[in-house]
Amino acid sequence: MTTRVTLVSPSFDDALHAVRFPADEALTPTGLRRARAARPAAAALPADRALTSPSARCEETAEALGLRAAPDPGAAGCAMGRWRGLALEDVLAAEPEGVAAWLTDPDSAAHGGEPLTRFLGRVTDWLTGLAAEGGRVMAVVEPDVVRAAVVCALGAPPSSFWRVDVPPLTVTALSGRDGRWNVRVAGELGQGAGDLGQGAGDLGQDASESRQGTRDPGQAAGNLGQGPRHGPRHGPGQGTPPQAP
Repeated sequence: MTTRVTLVSPSFDDALHAVRFPADEALTPTGLRRARAARPAAAALPADRALTSPSARCEETAEALGLRAAPDPGAAGCAMGRWRGLALEDVLAAEPEGVAAWLTDPDSAAHGGEPLTRFLGRVTDWLTGLAAEGGRVMAVVEPDVVRAAVVCALGAPPSSFWRVDVPPLTVTALSGRDGRWNVRVAGELGQGAGDLGQGAGDLGQDASESRQGTRDPGQAAGNLGQGPRHGPRHGPGQGTPPQAP
């Protein structure tokens, strides 16, 4: 039995614009408008049921897309401890060693929250549970959950987590059978012609707003290379992701 899981990242919120670790922010007016505009594209995607991460921006995105989605605690974003709600720039200034450890040691909990290895294991368990239930699932989930799902599905090392970029309203499709997953990244929901169920290619022909001025803080941190004490800081999309120590 094949299980199909379509992951959609949330639309724009203030944390993305400010490069801040999220603290359950709601969507911005632009984010809400973009999500509502993508509703026809979401309706075209095959799904028997819908889920969301238990966060305001994911639940609001799901509602704007016209989904009757149930919050799923297993799809919660990584718990960032005392960094929750803080700007990445401020955390770098206050705790450079902590950020460096977070980027290079997957077992680090420098922020007092959830280590990357534990988070990846939780997302793996979540995917395993979905596979056991079968069917077609659409899930609006936090960007770091999408990144973790891709890493887990590919059986990639934890360091690969920093190499996955997930702009707002990105569609990522997983198909699983007998414990194996295939991954397909379809682009930005509603910005191109065709639908994922028909395999029509890239949905994201105009993702400039997604990639300019908005950034998941984990991805921005990944672009710091080896961390603030081991290399220069790079702008979004220009850096070299950290390597395993």
